Amino acid sequence: MRFERADLASLLAGARRVIVAKGKSAVAFDVAPGRALPAEALAALLGPTGKLRAPAVRAGTSWLVGFHADAWDGELGAS
Repeated sequence: MRFERADLASLLAGARRVIVAKGKSAVAFDVAPGRALPAEALAALLGPTGKLRAPAVRAGTSWLVGFHADAWDGELGAS
């Protein structure tokens, strides 16, 4: 399934934190209830085709988008 910019508000509803892998680093965005995501977060979430980048996983109230091993381990509690 593919998600576009228009789908992000409903997809991320209830999220409190969005962590996006960008190259060799990860950027975390805190999400305030009832507020739109900042433009910087939207740009990071979408790939060059305008679709949500993969992989995208919801873990509790957090979303992990793109793969960054340390961020995923930290958020998912892996050792």
